[in-house]
Amino acid sequence: MRGPDVPAKALDARALAALAANPGCRRRAILDGAGVNKAALADTLGAPSGFGQSQFALTRGNAFEAKVKADGGAELLRLVHEKLDPTATAPAHAHVPDLTASGPEGRTARTSLTLREATQPATAENDAENAEHAETDESAGNGVEGDLSDRGTGRWTLLDHPMLALDVAGSPAFLEPDAVVVHPDGSWTVVEIKSFPMLDGSADPAKVGAAARQAAVYVLALEQVAARLDPPPEVRHQVLLVCPKDFSNLPTGAAVDVRRQRAVTRRQLARLTHIEDIADTLPEGTCFSPLLPAEELTAAVESVPATYAPECLSACELAFHCRDRSRASGEVTTLGRSLRAELGGLTTVESVLAAARGETGDPDDPAVAALRRAAHLRTEALQTAATRRTEAERTATERPTLEPTGSVPR
Repeated sequence: MRGPDVPAKALDARALAALAANPGCRRRAILDGAGVNKAALADTLGAPSGFGQSQFALTRGNAFEAKVKADGGAELLRLVHEKLDPTATAPAHAHVPDLTASGPEGRTARTSLTLREATQPATAENDAENAEHAETDESAGNGVEGDLSDRGTGRWTLLDHPMLALDVAGSPAFLEPDAVVVHPDGSWTVVEIKSFPMLDGSADPAKVGAAARQAAVYVLALEQVAARLDPPPEVRHQVLLVCPKDFSNLPTGAAVDVRRQRAVTRRQLARLTHIEDIADTLPEGTCFSPLLPAEELTAAVESVPATYAPECLSACELAFHCRDRSRASGEVTTLGRSLRAELGGLTTVESVLAAARGETGDPDDPAVAALRRAAHLRTEALQTAATRRTEAERTATERPTLEPTGSVPR
């Protein structure tokens, strides 16, 4: 579908979070599932969006991430220990395994194997070390009854850019979080590194929310890996967000609870129509290659229904193209999802205006009744304003003109 000899564009967590936020858009589902480069597609359609990060922002983000992970991730692990697991053993010597493999499938398998090795053998080593400590304390007469549950002396493991797979509408999506940390107790934590500043311990709520939605996708993918282990380790729902502190380049961290974002993303992904079901409804030979002529490519894109909303402008490369089509057809979603939800079966601006004028619509429909009431109030307000304006004009006309009675003395 993306065309011969056209490389597939990987579906990252940011795109996946945007797709989950708009599960009714079949156009984005089929294009992302086929690995189509939507930025190149938008350029060919004549509606470039300029979507994405600037080169300066990417360079700054990469430099900050390298600083955070320097010295074997010592600073990153210190933040994880301080913000998420202060009762555990301090990460003096962390294990940073090599995750190199061929292709995304090979890297995914390598990551799963590394997570298994970092979790299960560490638990066995903990048990042996805890038993040794218990025997030492008992022989020293410290009154320890041999309770091993509070003695987490396992090692820390840092996975730098692991590869995870998540099933999305029947197609695997390969995701690459910034880092995953395995705690001494065997639990897993997602680390998200961003270059926007954290001022006085807080950051821009909109940016933090976007980072939380992105991290929630990684948590879902990690939970699928954990479910294949026996016993399954805990995937923590608190992720670590690492940002520059104040106006410096020093890293600081904050724990972010992503349970709500995880639940929403999981529910929305479950609602996505399977890609093969969408493909079956397309005409034979449909192709979305950016190398096609603009007319042919436009017809192919328009053959898949889209669900545009203003939120798409910050999340999708085809937003300007879909917005133009939505405005041309008078769709209510152009004005926002909340308004669309309140109007019920009225899907176009023309049908809304007709219902407000009393030309169409069921009077018992709450949306129609509210529209007619609003139209009546608007008419009354306009009549009142016109009456007041007429009275003001008449008063100004009838007011006598004062003639000067003499010169003003100096």
